[in-house]
Amino acid sequence: MILSSSLDLNHPSRLRRSVLTVPAVNERALAKIASLDCDAIIFDLEDSVAPDVKAEARRKLLEFLREADLGKRERIVRVNGSDSMHYREDVAMVIAAAPEAVLLPKVEDPTEVQGVVDVLSESDAAESLRVWAMIETPRGVLNAAAIASSGRTSAGRLDAFVIGLNDLRKATRIPPDPTRRYVVPYLMQVLLAARAYGLDVIDSVSNDFSDLAAFEAECAEGAAMGFDGKMLIHPAQIAGANQHFGPSAEAVAEARLVVEAFSDPAHAGLNVINIDGRMIERLHADQAARLLERLAVIQSRKDI
Repeated sequence: MILSSSLDLNHPSRLRRSVLTVPAVNERALAKIASLDCDAIIFDLEDSVAPDVKAEARRKLLEFLREADLGKRERIVRVNGSDSMHYREDVAMVIAAAPEAVLLPKVEDPTEVQGVVDVLSESDAAESLRVWAMIETPRGVLNAAAIASSGRTSAGRLDAFVIGLNDLRKATRIPPDPTRRYVVPYLMQVLLAARAYGLDVIDSVSNDFSDLAAFEAECAEGAAMGFDGKMLIHPAQIAGANQHFGPSAEAVAEARLVVEAFSDPAHAGLNVINIDGRMIERLHADQAARLLERLAVIQSRKDI
């Protein structure tokens, strides 16, 4: 599910519309993953795993990741924080299991990203093992640009941000609100930092998985804001995320029109052309081509 990236070939972007989080100790949930149409799975060793079963969770997850065939789904492991007694063992398990990425919780400073990158390098972890960072505290939001820039160094592994609104609301004392009006400035600040340095950025979870109408409204808002996908807590949310963070039929039709127009030999060498009374720039053709590439990837993974 990898898409090409014009920004940095060392950091190819991927299809991440639906990112389902699953507790590493939940064997029933793990067993169902292969039947789900999500783009990525976060296997959680942090908040959803009680302290007295952390070791058991690591052991079971390592066994699962070594044996399970999850097709084209991206696999991410959320470890405990670098200040936790479980951090080193979590990271060691990740290196042994070789998923696509490790997710760091509550990242507030670039040194936290560099710390895990150093551990991975010292352990000769595969270059394909990437780093994701959860931005879920005021300091994390304020330092988002500096954190994002750490992913674009020569040895950078950082590929994505994940918004954690539950912790951010708690820290800022902003109560839950279906419109998210008072947290939107924070969301956009993190998104802008991610885009400045070529990272993907995943919108926060929607806690009430029984209210799919509210969830889909949140997905529509997140897609309009520019997020790549959404972190999910229940399989019932997958279809809505895939729909809203995937290209619409109207967008696909427009993209094909733009690509075809710029492919016309009569428009060779032109950076701006007229399509049905609209001035369309070549940069729009590049965007259209990427959308169609994304569509092709979506269609190719329907058999996973």
